[in-house]
Amino acid sequence: MIQLSNVTKQYKTSNGPLTAVDQVNLTIQDGEIFGIIGYSGAGKSTMIRLFNGLEKPTSGSVIVNGEDISKIKGAKLRAARHKISMVFQHFNLLWSRTVEENIAFPLEIAGIDSAAKKKKVAELIELVGLTGREKAYPSQLSGGQKQRVGIARALANDPEVLLCDEATSALDPETTDSILDLLRSVNEKLGITIILITHEMHVIRKICHRVAVMEQGKVVEEGDVLQVFDAPQAPVTQRFVQQVTNTVGQQESIEQIKEQYQHGKLIKLFFVGSKTEQPIMTQLIRQFNVDVNIVHGNISPTKSGPYGTLIVQLAGTDEEVEKAVAYLTAEGIKSEVMSHE
Repeated sequence: MIQLSNVTKQYKTSNGPLTAVDQVNLTIQDGEIFGIIGYSGAGKSTMIRLFNGLEKPTSGSVIVNGEDISKIKGAKLRAARHKISMVFQHFNLLWSRTVEENIAFPLEIAGIDSAAKKKKVAELIELVGLTGREKAYPSQLSGGQKQRVGIARALANDPEVLLCDEATSALDPETTDSILDLLRSVNEKLGITIILITHEMHVIRKICHRVAVMEQGKVVEEGDVLQVFDAPQAPVTQRFVQQVTNTVGQQESIEQIKEQYQHGKLIKLFFVGSKTEQPIMTQLIRQFNVDVNIVHGNISPTKSGPYGTLIVQLAGTDEEVEKAVAYLTAEGIKSEVMSHE
């Protein structure tokens, strides 16, 4: 288990102290994928460096694998770091070394014998999907392949915690998804705890169990990813959720439907978990004298279950439309009236 207790990190500047992390309390369970999301300047990069002792808190404690990383120094800190590895945004590979030599580097530092080192490198190359590229140099690899090397290298010392510092932000969307799938596989196969910082809600949605949202050094919201998607509380969280629920195509559809149809109500419905699999619209049409026009729909998977939105136009008498909306509420479907006649 990882625990941050009343952690504050301040830097001295010419304009006075700058607080990068402000009274943060977090508990991360063994074996989970925990996301930390925030915009630039939120304090998330400072936060991740506290987990491996690259930064020391001004106050508070950082407990990782039973060690207070904020207090230990020297050989004891170096030993603790063997179990806390990091994957970087820009790969940080040794360009004069091949794939297998890059992966072997931390094993060389640890003094692992040649036979054991060769066996471990071969296992990691297979794990990250780089079989056949062992002798390639970084300059001969794609961005996704470079990051796979970075992940394999980070796993070389069998860490218990893997820190991912914006590990996908330098990659295109398709490659990002493949790297996220790899991280999820590593978590499931090895049981390793993964802490992932990002500014992209898509990354959180795809692989994280829980998420902490940071703003101005503070954790303003924390919880299960599906719960956060269902009911984001902080304004900054609401903006992040809109990254994956409000698309350009959706906005264009809404504007078109407003122009085409001047009657009824335009309503956005939110489906969470098992609700996404229920025939709610069928029941709505059967039970109420309303016309239902589906404008836009989207279902996004999360680690805890699907999260979906559906925009519909309900046309009919005011009484029937109100009954239909009340029915949706009674069924546990959250709704938001976007326009009405």
